[in-house]
Amino acid sequence: MIRTRSRHALRPGRFAAVIRWAGLSLVAIACLFPFYAMIVLSLKSGAVELPGSLWPFGDVSFDSYRQVFSGQNLPRWLLNTVIYSVTSVVAVLFVSALAGYAFAKKRFPGREAVFWSFLSMVMVPFQVTVIPTFMLITAWKGINTYWGLIVPTLANAQAVFLMRQFIQGLPDELFEAARVDGAGEFTIFWRLVLPLSRPILATLGVFVLLWHWNDFLWPLIVGRRSEMWTLTVGISSLQQQTVPLNVTFAGATVALLPIFMAYLVAQRHVQEGCTSTGIRG
Repeated sequence: MIRTRSRHALRPGRFAAVIRWAGLSLVAIACLFPFYAMIVLSLKSGAVELPGSLWPFGDVSFDSYRQVFSGQNLPRWLLNTVIYSVTSVVAVLFVSALAGYAFAKKRFPGREAVFWSFLSMVMVPFQVTVIPTFMLITAWKGINTYWGLIVPTLANAQAVFLMRQFIQGLPDELFEAARVDGAGEFTIFWRLVLPLSRPILATLGVFVLLWHWNDFLWPLIVGRRSEMWTLTVGISSLQQQTVPLNVTFAGATVALLPIFMAYLVAQRHVQEGCTSTGIRG
């Protein structure tokens, strides 16, 4: 009887585990289905008919990818996106690491007031500042230029906050020992802060790359000529033209692959950075 009761006692737990597994599987399928549809439809030739074209088997054609790279300006858009994203990632990480080190380990009057004032920028929507920023960039002849695209995005309050939170956890003894050995502040920053901050730098790098890679509004405003468009703006323009749906999906797939590969490469560091800084979700 005791064994029978123990077996019956395990059944509710197993049933709950099965329910959780089934629910998580359905959520995962729902999240992955748009990517599946994008890839499958990009490999179809001719007219796309829904839902029949979602069937993965059948004729597989790469004509839509050839049309994207030959008939559209996608290589130029891809180059613009890479320059915009990679340059912004390097600049944002460097600036936010400097600011985070200053706010975390340096003592100066008004430090907390300056920090929280800067952090309050997170609560200001970008749409509020886009008009004065555009007027400044226009006055400085930054329209249709890379620097006009990149410079306004360098002051990232979220990145500074995360860097400050991470650097605060580094022991002060390391910095004191470096100063005793005669190291200057920039030497301490370059040889201590940056190497020890690799997990959070990798995490921020992926986040900033994702933000800039998917950015649409600011590249649309600054890039007046099609030669200065990014992938998001260029692919959006395909929907306004007589471009087949499979060609549009092929362009979207090309835009997705680099950012997906970047996440796979930095996945371990992203998990470490999220754990160390308390990021959830």
